[in-house]
Order: sequence, then structure tokens, then C-alpha cells
Amino acid sequence: MDSIIVSGISKSYGRVKALDDVNFSVGKGEVFGLIGPDGAGKTSMFRILCTLLLPDAGTAVVDGFDVVRQMKEIRKRVGYMPGRFSLYQDLTVEENLEFFATLFGTTVEKGYDSIRAIYSQIERFKDRKAGALSGGMKQKLALSCALVHQPSVLFLDEPTTGVDPVSRKELWEMLLMLKQRGVTIVASTPYLDEVRMCERVAFLSEGKVRGIGTPETILDRFADIFNPPGIEHDKAGETKTDNVIEVSHLVKAFGSFHAVDDISFTVKRGEIFGFLGANGAGKTTAMHMLTGLNQPTSGTGTVAGYDIRTEHEQIKKHIGYMSQRFSLYEDLTVAENIRLFGGIYGMKDGEIARKTDSLLEKLQFTAHKNDLVGSLPLGWKQKLAFSISIFHEPAIVFLDEPTGGVDPATRRQFWELIYEAASRGITVFVTTHYMDEAEYCDRISIMVDGKISAMGTPEELKRRLHQPDMDHVFTYLAREAKRSE
Repeated sequence: MDSIIVSGISKSYGRVKALDDVNFSVGKGEVFGLIGPDGAGKTSMFRILCTLLLPDAGTAVVDGFDVVRQMKEIRKRVGYMPGRFSLYQDLTVEENLEFFATLFGTTVEKGYDSIRAIYSQIERFKDRKAGALSGGMKQKLALSCALVHQPSVLFLDEPTTGVDPVSRKELWEMLLMLKQRGVTIVASTPYLDEVRMCERVAFLSEGKVRGIGTPETILDRFADIFNPPGIEHDKAGETKTDNVIEVSHLVKAFGSFHAVDDISFTVKRGEIFGFLGANGAGKTTAMHMLTGLNQPTSGTGTVAGYDIRTEHEQIKKHIGYMSQRFSLYEDLTVAENIRLFGGIYGMKDGEIARKTDSLLEKLQFTAHKNDLVGSLPLGWKQKLAFSISIFHEPAIVFLDEPTGGVDPATRRQFWELIYEAASRGITVFVTTHYMDEAEYCDRISIMVDGKISAMGTPEELKRRLHQPDMDHVFTYLAREAKRSE
């Protein structure tokens, strides 16, 4: 028996055809994956199935009800967890849950048994604001909010983007538990290990279904998208000797809580340095001190030769920075963003104009220079944001989870840009939750509970900890964490 039937669904936004005659069905109690590159139409499909968007053509039935004519009935029966967390950041954990229960005409008490296994893991933080939670805790709260009215169908649009590997595994353990209760689950994800957790997947590309089958069948058939060839580069650590980052006994305390607890390390010029750790391990706090956004409680450090305690304004002039929430202005064009940031970096107008043409050509964006950044696919935005962050040829570029939510082929293109920058002597300091990207780094540090738990090349760490790959290395170390989030 089918829980979801999609027949000939199409949706356009102006001249862009987001969905083009899409057909598939999902069995009751099935875990079904909706996968494909950025801009394939996955989110539009989710929004139509959740009755948040009307299709231009075709029909869709969810749990026996039509998405256009019977949307009220569907909304009682579905849970939806969008890619960007649906939580209200200024409400507490408990207030968020109560709000969503009220929205669905129920109470937390009535729905508690359906969320007990998940919510009980974060219930002790019920008075903490959602905005202060780590990625893994937000994920558990968002899932609890989506399940509090006991839906029969659960839609998850890239629910684990920006979440560390251990928290991702925990979420999927919860989903499989829901499947055992008969809940139908439709999920999209860029992570191949999560794709393999599905029973069947539909591969969407440019609004069309290109194939439906078991994960292995689809991943093999479209290997050029999901398993692109690896990339090689010269290891900086073998030839470079001068340090551009030096940190000694760095501490950042908030009251009695040490977010960063006595860390020391160096990074060489032109090195690609991976800075890893579970959500809440202290990575972002450490990066904020290195980029001049926050002052250390104690310890010393220099970045590009400047003291992180007294010369943070100089540091900002000599680094590039790309956050996981893009630093580009969505309502400016591509060319306007480049010109704006070139000016902020102190570049002359003539140099900005000359380098802009070169950059647009290199990215193959020349025909799109007058497009609004907000209209670009996610992968394009990321490549543009990175290129702008090194437009002024900084000594170091800091990348905070730069490829979150992007398909493997696009991530590979992004890493080619990273390698090219490193070959010019730019040091790349990168955080990522993709463990295949960890393998691309020259050296890696892994933080646990505010301390550096391990450091070395990927090969050294795998050998030292007797683990087959970086995913196992990370999981082995992260599960040693003692402090609560």
C-alpha cells in the first residue's frame, strides 16, 4: 500500500522549471530518499507534499489525501523538518515544543510518548534558548517538534546539514526507530552514508526524475555525481617551514565553563589545516579568537604575525573568512558583491575591475555577473563566496563548514579551488563535517571538550588510532566526550 503517490507534478518559477513531470510513489512505512544536486527541485517537491506550495500541474496524494483539495487533512498527518531549522531561536526548548504542539491542536503531554526517546535526551536543557543549542541538540528539538502531533508521514529536507558525524548517526538511529512504529519517512541528504540508510531513492536532476531504485543501484548508475574521482595535490607540510598561525595555551572561558581549554598548535604557510570536532567542542569559539572576533581569556597566539590579543584589526586585514551562513549580499548582483568586498579589503578600483573580469572568467560566471546572488544555486554561491574571501590574496583564509548541504561533485569543484589557493601560498584553515574532506587536508586537529584530542596527517591519525578511515577516527574520539553540551 502506498503512502505517497506523485503523478506528473510540475512547478515553475518564472522561466525556471523547478519540477518537470515528476512521478514516484512511496510505500507505507518506507524510508525513501529524494536525492540530487543543488537546484534539482527537491525542496520544491517537499513543499508541495507538505501543502506549503501549489503545483502548476499534476497531482499528489499523501496518506490518501490530495495536496491541493485536502490540505487541512494532510497537515494533521505530516511532520516537516526543513533544511534550515524551523525553530524559533529566541524561545526556549520547552517553549518551542509547546508552540508546535499548539499549532497542531494538541499538547506536549498528549504527544510525549511519541517523542520520549528523542526529547528525553535534551529535556534537561528545556529552559535554554534554541539559539544557544549546538547543531545536534537543535536537530533533536526540531525532530521532536515535527513529531509532537504523532504524524504518520515525516518529511526531512537535509536535516543533518551542519551537524557532526556522531549526531548524524544518532538522528538516523532515531529515524529507523520511527520506521519500526510504521511512520513513512521521506528524506533528502547530501551524505552518502545517509543515502544508503534508505530503502529506495529517487534521483532528481534539473527537475526530472532520472532514476529510482536501491541506493547502491542509483549511486552506481550516477557515480559521476555521487562518487567523483579523488583529487591530488602537493602536501604543503613537506616543503613549507614558516608558521602563519602560532597558538600557545589558548583558553576562552565563559564563567566557569571553558569553551576552549588550553590548546596549542601551529599552521604552516600554504598548508590546508582541518579543524574538526563535534558540535559544541569549541571549534567556532577558537576560530573567533583567531579571526579577531573574540578575545582570549588567557594564552597567546599570532595570526599572519599579528597578536590575537592586541592586533585584531590588523589580523582582519590580512585574512579571508567564509562562514557557513554566506557572507554574500543576496540582493546585490555577482559583480556588485565582488566590487563591495574588494573595497572593504582596501583594493584600488582599477585592481578590482581587472581582477573581477579574471575571476568571472575563471568561475565561468561572466554571463551571470549581473544576476542577483540570491538567485544562484547553493554550489555557485559557495564557489563565489570562497573566491571573494581570497580576492585580496590574504595570508590565510578561514572556512567555517564551507560546503554544507552540497552534493559530492560540487564539493569536489570547491576543493579544487582550495588546492589552487594553497598552491599560491594561501593557508587554508577549514572546519568540516564531511569526513571525506578531512582526508583532503594536509593535517588535522580534532577537538573534544574544548581540548585538542588528536593532531596529525589523516594517515597518521588512522594508523595511530587503528581506524580504517577518518569517519571512524572522528567517531572514536568524539564518543570520548565527557561534558554535556
